[in-house]
Amino acid sequence: MTLANAIARAWRDAAYKAKLLSDPHAALAEEGVEIPVGTTVKVVENTADFQHLVLPVAPDRADELSADELQKVAAGSPKPFLF
Repeated sequence: MTLANAIARAWRDAAYKAKLLSDPHAALAEEGVEIPVGTTVKVVENTADFQHLVLPVAPDRADELSADELQKVAAGSPKPFLF
């Protein structure tokens, strides 16, 4: 399964959404999403008045890439999720 399945389920199912917010590992496991041992997952919810910006992990050797190369990597987000 995918994270998209978990998100769609949270939109439909208030109890699952509450579990996803309070116990992401267990909720994601229900949807078949495996989280690597030692990885912490925090689920936050955007609202009309409050938006979260997630800053992804920088690519390897980010300090060696040009501004244009970094922009292309950021736009493509090659690793949007680590799991």
